[in-house]
Amino acid sequence: GAMRHLPYFCRGEVVKGFGRGSKELGIPTANFSEQVVEGFPSDIPTGIYYGWACVGNGDVHKMVLSIGWNPFYKNIKKSVETHIIHTFKEDFYGEILSIVITGYIRPEKNFDSLDALISAIQEDIEEAKRQLDLPEHLKLKEDNFFHLPEGKIVNNP
Repeated sequence: GAMRHLPYFCRGEVVKGFGRGSKELGIPTANFSEQVVEGFPSDIPTGIYYGWACVGNGDVHKMVLSIGWNPFYKNIKKSVETHIIHTFKEDFYGEILSIVITGYIRPEKNFDSLDALISAIQEDIEEAKRQLDLPEHLKLKEDNFFHLPEGKIVNNP
């Protein structure tokens, strides 16, 4: 299943998503372009994952990531949305987001209400924080992958 593909390293430009994360949910997410999403292994299970994220050459933060169709919103295209567990002062569209997915939390599911969805996401965030404090996940925070050469834009491998 999911673990076979982990840790999964990915880098790409942050594009405008559906504009729902921050507005409806109070949980801002960074979206990758379709090209980056199409680059993910086709058999990686949809669901909620956790790992590390870094914007540009900034600090590395804990993150929660959703891969899938977002049943609640009935998407027709698969999306990969990263919620970085950190408060940023401003949007970072157009920046390069580097992520390492280190673990899997749960499969995707539909929710009866926005409140149920929000509380599930809050639980996912708490679970991610707990897992990422474990030594085997913490060590990936220091991975050289996060250190972009100064001023160099790196395209996906």
